[in-house]
Amino acid sequence: MHPYEYRHVKLNTGRLTHHCLAESELIVGDRFDENESVQALIDDPKNYPVLLFPGKEARDLSKGELQAEDLSGRRLVVFLLDGTWRMVRPMLRFSECLQRLPRVMFSNAHPSRYVIKRQPEAGCLSTLEAAHELLIALERSGLDEYAEPEQMLDLFAEMQAFQVKCEQENQPPDFVPRKERAKRVGRYNPSKRRKVF
Repeated sequence: MHPYEYRHVKLNTGRLTHHCLAESELIVGDRFDENESVQALIDDPKNYPVLLFPGKEARDLSKGELQAEDLSGRRLVVFLLDGTWRMVRPMLRFSECLQRLPRVMFSNAHPSRYVIKRQPEAGCLSTLEAAHELLIALERSGLDEYAEPEQMLDLFAEMQAFQVKCEQENQPPDFVPRKERAKRVGRYNPSKRRKVF
């Protein structure tokens, strides 16, 4: 998890994902080459470490491109980078140990369910949604069991409902969000060279 997310975003999906997965470990940082926990997981010969990160060289778990025999009896350890895409790219760029890991991905994922935060482009998911899709793909490949797939999504919906409620309670009763005001009246009047609300 990027340090900014850890310090400033208390209700984030990375933290919720960690609380949902018993065998997960939350490691905070933006460079991991010197991180003892990361190095221990990568260097342990009993582990098969991979990075969940899309790309041409990534093995698509949804297509069965990673099988149990590929692990040779080792424990699959998946690293997920948690932060905005603007934060995650430098985390990877400055962590050669993660760059060297085999990459995995999934395809045909459900569109993002994040109603209070817009994703930068289609196909982008929150950390919790990515973990959910990862677990579905791992189960289909026979690499893991995902007994209660709706549990994480239900908690995700509850988290968002709580955030919306808190936001509404902190606004005056007649408050209309800026976007809504712009829709009602028009966004810009070029003849007057000013915004119209």
